[in-house]
Amino acid sequence: MKKEISKIALFGGSFDPPHSAHDKIVHEILRNLNIDLLIIMPTFINPFKKDFSAPPVLRLKWCKILWQNLPKTEICDFEVLRGKPIATIESVKFLKSKFPKIKKIYLIIGADNLKDLKKWQNYEELQNLVEFIIATRNDKKVSKHLQKININDNISSSLIRTGKFENIPEKIKSEVIKFYKGKIMVERAERIAKILEDKKAENVEIIDMSNRDYIAKFVVIATTLAAKHGETLIEELKTELKPFNEKFLGIESSDEWSVIDFGDIIVHLMSETYRQKYNIEDFLEKLKKEQAAKL
Repeated sequence: MKKEISKIALFGGSFDPPHSAHDKIVHEILRNLNIDLLIIMPTFINPFKKDFSAPPVLRLKWCKILWQNLPKTEICDFEVLRGKPIATIESVKFLKSKFPKIKKIYLIIGADNLKDLKKWQNYEELQNLVEFIIATRNDKKVSKHLQKININDNISSSLIRTGKFENIPEKIKSEVIKFYKGKIMVERAERIAKILEDKKAENVEIIDMSNRDYIAKFVVIATTLAAKHGETLIEELKTELKPFNEKFLGIESSDEWSVIDFGDIIVHLMSETYRQKYNIEDFLEKLKKEQAAKL
């Protein structure tokens, strides 16, 4: 006979990406809380944020890889499938309707959420429906009157998204690194293109070569307006990219065509005449199609 679900723990979050502190929280809940079921619920998007980095379905997948085979654990797609920001109170009410015999809901939140907790939608109603359990951090004080899970790992998802991948669980590490490295590279190429556009370069184009056999992952091409415009753009790139620690690995410059090597990004600054003559865009598109045909 299937056991009646009367006590559950809800652990929600962006999981963008899931990291070792999340993993520690999950295992501490299962080890120390007297519950029938742990619900892990990734958001579509955090109601207090404007955007996400990894798409919701991918974050859901990572959560399933890490935790769906643990005992008394369910990965719930309720918020992801809604396709919009969902307040915690809505998710709690969903669980109460899904498990009509429920008597206790523990809501697991990070200590960093405490400062804004009273801003949550229908907070007064929410606190009557759940018992909060706080996952502690070294840098956040938690009242002794609140129930705690002692984690004390100050791991930042936002820092991971910038390329600090030390705290990713091994089961998903390679896929997480591949995704965020690709996203970081796109953001770098877009930043370069934006600087060029702001400094009057014309017809700025980004070509993605990341899945092709080529010397760079991305190619940025822009048309210069005059003989010395290319030199000016190079100096502007050096100034504007300095805070981002971009490394200029090589620069070849002339009045008609300048090439900047950022390693995995190559930038071509070309006069209109040279751009039409050499038509790099057409060459790269043909190369992509030829290589795709061989796959």
